[in-house]
Amino acid sequence: MKKRQGQKGFTLIELMIVVAVIGVLSAIAIPQYQNYVKKGALGAALASASALKTNVEDVIATTGNFPSGTSAAFNIGTIILNSPDSNAAGTITASITEGAGKDGIVTLGRTEAGVWNCTISGATGITITGCS
Repeated sequence: MKKRQGQKGFTLIELMIVVAVIGVLSAIAIPQYQNYVKKGALGAALASASALKTNVEDVIATTGNFPSGTSAAFNIGTIILNSPDSNAAGTITASITEGAGKDGIVTLGRTEAGVWNCTISGATGITITGCS
């Protein structure tokens, strides 16, 4: 007498259900992941620009003017310091030139009174704490 062996493997419908579930999950997860990567790139730009605030304050304390026309590169873009009126007011602009956050811009502005503010442009729907 031969024993009847049990069925092994998966049916086609079971495999199709698994593929459909993976498709739905990836349709939700991939855009969220891309937003996290963009937010990370903007955070890196903000950190790089914020690191220059102390140096700018030192120059203003020494010369009375915001440094102007100075640019530097950081790992994913460039930073430009600009003061239109040669006074203590000016901006530090970090532009992202590569990667997921490409075309994102973080601008730190300083008023004549020494108050810093932060704005983000080129990245819709992404916010960073302390920057609008």
